[in-house]
Amino acid sequence: MKTVVIGGSGHIGSFLVPRLVRAGHEVVNISRGTSTPYTDSPEWQQVRQVAADREQEDRDGTFGDRVAELGADVVVDLVCFTLDSATALVNRLRGEVGHFLHCGSIWRYGESLKLPLAEGSDSALIPTDEYGIQKRDIARMLKEESASGGLVTTSLHPGHIVGPGWHPVGPLGNFDPTVWQKISGGQTVLMPGSGAEMMHHVHADDLAQAFEKAIDRRDAAAGEDFNIVAPTALSVRGYARIAASWFGQEPHLETVGWDEFRRTSTPEHADTSWAHLSRNHCLTIEKAKSLLGYAPRYEPEQAVHESLRWLVDHGQLQVSSPA
Repeated sequence: MKTVVIGGSGHIGSFLVPRLVRAGHEVVNISRGTSTPYTDSPEWQQVRQVAADREQEDRDGTFGDRVAELGADVVVDLVCFTLDSATALVNRLRGEVGHFLHCGSIWRYGESLKLPLAEGSDSALIPTDEYGIQKRDIARMLKEESASGGLVTTSLHPGHIVGPGWHPVGPLGNFDPTVWQKISGGQTVLMPGSGAEMMHHVHADDLAQAFEKAIDRRDAAAGEDFNIVAPTALSVRGYARIAASWFGQEPHLETVGWDEFRRTSTPEHADTSWAHLSRNHCLTIEKAKSLLGYAPRYEPEQAVHESLRWLVDHGQLQVSSPA
């Protein structure tokens, strides 16, 4: 089976592409060609690389032609962020490929009303940020496309992706590296909110597993959308307690209001914390388990710990003691 992966050199593709090669797929990776995969797997030697600037080719109206001309059976789009881009590609690939898979996001859900969040439920408010709105609208378009008898599509919606090679969303719901220095050194961490807010991570390889299973089970995945997250979610307090234990520490959290938190943080980190924690996301994966056979290997804390160890070992994160 010939499979084209758009954006295969990033977080997800670094794990997905080798999986597909091992499964016997003929894989073509379309990327800008400016980065290398996070994992140095020998399977990459069997992958055809195609360099393309998607944003420019979307503006020129040529990106769909580039993908279609590769003659794929399956197309996996890992880097589509607007409804216009997704619609243009679907219109061009209709009748050309057997299965189109899109990487969405759990940010298609707004603030939680009831937990856990399930696909198609009314358990969350609508998203208010542009990223979440676009991901929601793409997922809706894909379902309508398949329901109308057009292109067979599937959308997978990951939580906060984590793995070796990049910084995870931390206990405060942002990417501030100083939180790890404070936790590892037993220092006090200022915590906005109640500490009960939830975050739902997923290891990049578990997400890659879900894509592989969706390809293998095309009939079950056709026209469907799936939450793809770890088996459990982390609360702010729980996350901080688990993380402190890696360094032989007890967590020291001081509750502050959001105004105080913003005064003691950068605007970027404060906005990111609010975006994550105000959503209070915890999702169910029962649909993916039932229809796809999705079986995540990583609990969220295991995925985060692996990521931190990689960052420390590669000199990209300073902590007070080994994790």
